[in-house]
Amino acid sequence: MTNSDQSAILSLVVPVHNEEDTIQIFYDAIQMEMPNINSEIDFHFVDDGSTDQTINILRELAEKDSHVHYVSFSRNFGKEAGLYAGLKQATGDYVAVMDVDLQDPPELLPEMLSGVQSGEYDAVGTRRADRRGEARVRSWFSSQFYKWMNKISQTHLVEGARDYRVMSRQMVDAILSLSENQRFSKGIFTWVGFKTKYIPFENRERIAGSTSWSFWNLAKYAIEGIVSFSTMPLTIVTVLGMLSFGASLVGGTFIVIRALISNSSVAGWPSMVTIMLFIGGIQMLSLGVIGRYIAAIFMETKRRPIYIAKEEK
Repeated sequence: MTNSDQSAILSLVVPVHNEEDTIQIFYDAIQMEMPNINSEIDFHFVDDGSTDQTINILRELAEKDSHVHYVSFSRNFGKEAGLYAGLKQATGDYVAVMDVDLQDPPELLPEMLSGVQSGEYDAVGTRRADRRGEARVRSWFSSQFYKWMNKISQTHLVEGARDYRVMSRQMVDAILSLSENQRFSKGIFTWVGFKTKYIPFENRERIAGSTSWSFWNLAKYAIEGIVSFSTMPLTIVTVLGMLSFGASLVGGTFIVIRALISNSSVAGWPSMVTIMLFIGGIQMLSLGVIGRYIAAIFMETKRRPIYIAKEEK
């Protein structure tokens, strides 16, 4: 290993939201691993509009340790904005993204950093080898998301992949060049390319506190991922429109021929209502899908900042 590698800086990007119970525990856990890490470490915490004592704890840590830096948002902008802000603030030769709840094992950092420092990989990420301790319904939906996302998108997502990874400076700069407002980091990490290795690990529970990610939040996050990296829903809507149009032509032709042959009027009220509801349902579904894409375009054209910092050190 070269002297430049030995003197390199590893920036840890850590988004936090109402994590007053976990920050100190996380900091201490990283300190325990520092003798095994062949690099100087800088902490870059991003406070995503917390309403508890998170910002006060970060201020105290920053006063005690000059390697601790933080950005505090003016409100809650979401984890994706937190990740972007952290990557933007990080100045290290290598950059790691971690969750503060220690579901990302700190003991993997030395191996991950070594893989990037060696030049063999541009990034070393992690993936959960199992989902023990997680609700079965949630695990099933997560598995289905990865399965179908990889079928409808050209951007391949590794199932169980975490945001937890160590990246080269070149890869981080490439990610920051994508300044889109509607962000889906798991897809962006893959889309920019670069040679990446994944290390599997067994699922871990939070060290303290409770997660702010509800099932509904995860569902919205999945929708954002699909809209950001696949146009297949629009294709499906187009196919449904063509099928319903074709079916209406066949049905109309059948009705005209029957009327000419039998010369009688058939009430057909139930079938008429069923057809109307079917076509109306397809139209509403189509408008909903198209509307979601238009909404993403609408937000992008506003060119609003991804986040607003209220305080930083």
